[in-house]
Amino acid sequence: MIKKKLIYILPIVLVIAGFAIFPFKRTSYDPVDAIPAFTLQFKVNDSIIVLKPQRKNVSETVLITQLLNAYHYGKVPLSDSLSAVIYHNYLDALDHSKLYFLKSDINGFDRYRLSIDDSLKRGSLSVPYQIFAVFKQRYYERLQHVDALLEKGFDFTKDEYFKVDRDSVDWLSTPEKLDETWRKYVKNEMLSLKLSGKSDSAAVSVLKKRYKRFRTIIQQYKSEDVYQVFMNSFTEALDPHTSYFSPITAENFDIEMSKSLEGIGARLSKDGDYTIVVSVVPGGPAFKSNLIHENDKIVGVAQGDAGEMVDVVGWRNDDVVQLIRGKKGTVVILNVLKAEDGASAMPFVVRIVRDKINLEDARAESKVVSFKHEGKPYTLGVITIPSFYKNFKDAREGDKEYNSTTRDVKKLITDLKEKHINGLLIDLRRNGGGALDEAIELTGLFIKNGPVVQVKDFGGRIEEENDESGSVFYDGPLTILTSRLSASASEIFSAAIQDYKRGLIVGEQTFGKGTVQNLLSLQRFIPKEKDKLGQLKLTMAKYYRVNGGSTQNIGVKPDLKLPSEYDAQVYGESTYPSAMPYDKIKSSSFRPVNDLDPKLIAELNKRYNERLKTDKGLQELVETAKEMRENRNIKEISLNETKRLEKHKKDEERRKSLQKMEGQVVNTETGTSEDSGLNLKDQYLKEGLLILADMVAIKDA
Repeated sequence: MIKKKLIYILPIVLVIAGFAIFPFKRTSYDPVDAIPAFTLQFKVNDSIIVLKPQRKNVSETVLITQLLNAYHYGKVPLSDSLSAVIYHNYLDALDHSKLYFLKSDINGFDRYRLSIDDSLKRGSLSVPYQIFAVFKQRYYERLQHVDALLEKGFDFTKDEYFKVDRDSVDWLSTPEKLDETWRKYVKNEMLSLKLSGKSDSAAVSVLKKRYKRFRTIIQQYKSEDVYQVFMNSFTEALDPHTSYFSPITAENFDIEMSKSLEGIGARLSKDGDYTIVVSVVPGGPAFKSNLIHENDKIVGVAQGDAGEMVDVVGWRNDDVVQLIRGKKGTVVILNVLKAEDGASAMPFVVRIVRDKINLEDARAESKVVSFKHEGKPYTLGVITIPSFYKNFKDAREGDKEYNSTTRDVKKLITDLKEKHINGLLIDLRRNGGGALDEAIELTGLFIKNGPVVQVKDFGGRIEEENDESGSVFYDGPLTILTSRLSASASEIFSAAIQDYKRGLIVGEQTFGKGTVQNLLSLQRFIPKEKDKLGQLKLTMAKYYRVNGGSTQNIGVKPDLKLPSEYDAQVYGESTYPSAMPYDKIKSSSFRPVNDLDPKLIAELNKRYNERLKTDKGLQELVETAKEMRENRNIKEISLNETKRLEKHKKDEERRKSLQKMEGQVVNTETGTSEDSGLNLKDQYLKEGLLILADMVAIKDA
């Protein structure tokens, strides 16, 4: 099961409200000049370097606590109950897999479970640093056992299992029980390397180097690393999108967002010892390859086609990023564990040519697909929108040719109209959001006027964002294709189209992110602080549909649901324990277009279900989606080589079958299919177009 960890990667944020300088409340002592005494309450080996909070962290903590109390949308009081959540978040961030701490350690820490709230108000940080010191010692102790395990070797004919779902296990009571868990843990790593083609000696060599590097990495931890983990344990207790960035993390993000970087175009984070893909930048090499997706794990990196594959399991995130980045035109080879394969995933080699990454390079694209369906010819337009983008700088400076989603889509629709399309499909499956005003303006191409979204801020004020175009640019049949990866601005656009009954939503239930974040520099609140402070990303508002319902947590439910590889319990906003709930406010005053009615939607679902009985490609898609969901939900994994090999072969057969399915591709030059059928590789797109064709046929009848 995919576990959502503390992620320190910032998406594009939209500032919807300004606010005055926060009146920083001074405590009874000067937090800059006085640091509470730091005395370890737990016995730690003298050889362990014990980290301590920096002087600036005291005032920084008091400030963050006050900012969250005043401006966070949820208005969650800092209390004993929240203290318990912060405490468990911190233990989970340090040792999510329960492979290091002993039950006795946790029993000792429990005395602080309900006092963290009071410590935060005072700026006292001794407890989290004490806990980290114990974690560091346990980490060293575990690493000492690995070499002995590798020298002894493993019996891969034995029928035993390793529990990969660590959420369901308790902390182990004795070092001996922890030794046994580690034996299975390392055995699983060894078996994975063997199945990937490495000899026993080569696999042992990789693991010895890996764990030697683990020791180096824990030695390199700095005070600000510990502080960032703890403060994010605090912010994540309020909601999953509020987070703290240390000065170095904030600086790296600013560089990434302000410059055109050269690399693959993927944002990375850490999940335990693994580097995971948080998001794929629209328009970048990774996005164009369609071989790397959210929650995939990168376990190896090689420079060029002939370069040696470097094992990066356990590496710091910054070091992995630096290894993957490189000059435009150079090749990087990645070893990737596909999220769709679950815990039994084997490394999948991905070759990518690096390129310049600019967030404005991902532009909407269109194509025409012509085919016959049930004896009738159809010419349908497809517009793929990777993100909601806008060049704000050029727009402010009066450049009439500035890039924007709406301007580009308007041009594409004009071209499609000239080709006499019968209907239009807008593909938002990999669109994670972007500029709010672009979602509003894009909606305006399909409705005459009216509210598009409501925004409620932390003070309870509600504002409507309206389309005021006064005209409809495209009034033909319309479908919106969504997936679990469609989020934020994509959900606002889809919800508005659905509420106005202007178009049909087809695909998967969307992600469910209906909150708005502001980025605050802490330095502005304590300008006299000489040391550089971090930044706070703070949830300050929430989106609501024009019908009053929130897009938060539940996303947008399709009118016609297609098979999904994701369970709501595994991926999406609803998987975050601290996700804000769905709720409703008063509906806006709006007039639906009524292009769709319940009878039409029912008929389209009926035709889809009839097709499901005979369409082999669709049947295979259903089966494949089911297998992917099962893989993602694996609780334990076999350590028997024969059984694992059988599972690996089955996954490979499924992947190859999916690649072959409907193997004829749309002609990229003419934009039309090469025969009278609709033989697209993309089964989801194919089904979306067939549903659109059905809608056209019903409306024309």
